[in-house]
Amino acid sequence: MEEVLDEVVPLDDLQKFERAYLDQLYSDNVTRETQFNYAWCLVRSKFPADIRKGLLLLEELFKKDSSEEGKRDYLYYLAVGNAKIKEYSKALQFVRAFLHLEPSNKHVQNLEAVIKKRMEQDGMKGIAIAGTMILAIGGILTLILALSRGK
Repeated sequence: MEEVLDEVVPLDDLQKFERAYLDQLYSDNVTRETQFNYAWCLVRSKFPADIRKGLLLLEELFKKDSSEEGKRDYLYYLAVGNAKIKEYSKALQFVRAFLHLEPSNKHVQNLEAVIKKRMEQDGMKGIAIAGTMILAIGGILTLILALSRGK
């Protein structure tokens, strides 16, 4: 399941689906399928700006489409995209909304576990970084005090 969050769309695919989306957008006739395919590619991009754009397109589709199958697909990729940009709380909200529709979906339950694991890992990294910064600041202050006493 980790690979879902680490997957990166091939550039050729992204360009192909972007071209189809922009062609339809230009003719003011974007189908749900074309918008979804483009959003799906954007969410798998390595660039956060692309992922955010994909999330906006998915949210728009979610609001328009009343089919249960569509809602599940949108919720799943909204969870994946938000997890990729480290918006873990939002990702978990989308996972829970999906599981509300389909509580026994093992694939999404596994996604939830991976998101929680990454959330913990990033939290530990944050704590480590904060601790290192505190130690560095303490060292600098000690050095400044030692230098000022030496004068």
